[in-house]
Amino acid sequence: MFRTPGFSGKTIACQDWLAILDELNIAAFIVGRDRRIEALNLSAQAMIGVRGNDAVGRDCREIFLGVPCLVSCPFRGLDETKQPEPMLRLPGDGDESYLVTRIATPVYDAARQVVGCLTILQDHAPIADLVNRIHYEERSLKIILDNLEVGIFTVDRGGVVTFFNTAAEKITGFSRQEVLGRPCAAIFRGGSAADLDLLKETVASDSPRSGIESRILTREGIAVPIRATYLPLRNENGIAVGGLATFSDLTLVHQLKQVIEDRYTYYDMVGKSPAMQRIFENVQVVAKTDATVLIEGPTGTGKDFLAKIIHSASRRSAKPLVKVNCAAIPDTLLESEMFGYVKGAFTGAVQDRSGRFQAADGGTIFLDEIGDLPLALQAKLLRVIEEKIFFRLGTSQTTKVDVRIISASNQRLDRLVARKRFREDLYYRLNVFRIELPSLKDRPADVPLLIGHTLRRLSTSKGVAPPEISENAMQVLLNYTYPGNIRELENILEHALILCQESVLRRKHLPDYLRQRPATAGRGHEKGDISGSSERTRIGAALRRHSGNRSRAARALGMDRSTLWRKMKKLQLL
Repeated sequence: MFRTPGFSGKTIACQDWLAILDELNIAAFIVGRDRRIEALNLSAQAMIGVRGNDAVGRDCREIFLGVPCLVSCPFRGLDETKQPEPMLRLPGDGDESYLVTRIATPVYDAARQVVGCLTILQDHAPIADLVNRIHYEERSLKIILDNLEVGIFTVDRGGVVTFFNTAAEKITGFSRQEVLGRPCAAIFRGGSAADLDLLKETVASDSPRSGIESRILTREGIAVPIRATYLPLRNENGIAVGGLATFSDLTLVHQLKQVIEDRYTYYDMVGKSPAMQRIFENVQVVAKTDATVLIEGPTGTGKDFLAKIIHSASRRSAKPLVKVNCAAIPDTLLESEMFGYVKGAFTGAVQDRSGRFQAADGGTIFLDEIGDLPLALQAKLLRVIEEKIFFRLGTSQTTKVDVRIISASNQRLDRLVARKRFREDLYYRLNVFRIELPSLKDRPADVPLLIGHTLRRLSTSKGVAPPEISENAMQVLLNYTYPGNIRELENILEHALILCQESVLRRKHLPDYLRQRPATAGRGHEKGDISGSSERTRIGAALRRHSGNRSRAARALGMDRSTLWRKMKKLQLL
């Protein structure tokens, strides 16, 4: 038995650990604070190529002479500050070498003082043999694996990635060079911890798991829905020496499901800026309640999208989400649209008709652009919020409803209240929980994420692989301030994808008004106006350019048709 006086009587415990690791064919050794080897198991002796009696008591730097781990000490924190690399190569027979994973952990005494280090070395040879057969002996199999549209990667028993096919590169955005030899958990840091546990359990129990639906975080930080299968990898003796995971990109399936069910989740929100992270946290909390929510933010920031996410995550998700665009419906029709009418209420009312509130009973009603709601109708809306009842046009009989109200405005309602254009009592009823979505120009760190996310979504819907973006094109996209916010960015990328018939999206594929901008223009020099002229002139020019077609003009301006109609009404362009 090796004596380890530096470990304060813990010799037996340490030896037990070494023996257990020996049974698992895992090399391990213990080094004291003075850098002298105090114990090493048989697997370590075989791997390092030294007998125990020759190693114990000697300085570890003598035993590991010529081994790359000398560059950074295995027991980080004793007298070295550089983080050791987890992978290193040990010399083999002749000129050959083999790859091992090193895991080092400090050993503490009763006073929590570091008294040494336990180092584990795991040989990659068994899993490497399997991968080498794929690489060299079974080239046809490797070609098949690399041409499948299913992502495939393998790991050893320590969870280190040992194989990564082409589809996995495309789905995740990681290259083989970035992934091979690194821990799986570090690469797929955004994935579910449960998924990594399943992969580990698959290897440990030697039993497969299939059909697991989850998400994986790409190199750009985008959550991609996947369906995964985990299989154990066995050597010639039938012993599990690693695991194999296959995963399919479910982006298109996810999009189709969203369109059919009109339901969205937190994963559909993209953003890593502090402002967006706070919004994500708040939305997850408020969505589970029945609180009235007010969403404010400039046009095109995704207010309606956020309303869908809140509804989908609420207890009312099985019931309807009914949208009313208060700016797109003429004032004379708004009341009948919202509350309905009975036969004979006015000329043309030939039968009873339910309104939007009644259609949303049990669910959620989304009042978009509520700042444009006429004052007369604001009082009636206040009654619905307070008493949950309303009158249909042409009757004195009340109708009771159970609805959650989410409202949105691209104008600050408190400013409208100050100008007497919005009822103060209604404002406070709507402003129970306020969420302010920032302009895209105020969250520049999110622009690359949104570009990647949007390109992926648009490309998947067209059945093509997302193109790479040239440095020149990316510079143009990053230097623009997007007065139309996310909606304008989506329109720009859709335009570019239509023109791009190659694997790289270039500057020439972008809309004319972007390409004609000075290449040195910075984000801070934009005023939210393409030509520098007034909004009236800008809208008028777009309408003329598209022969008065509002849909095409709105798309070119980066806004939806109802927003354009409201602006035209405000600027007296109708």
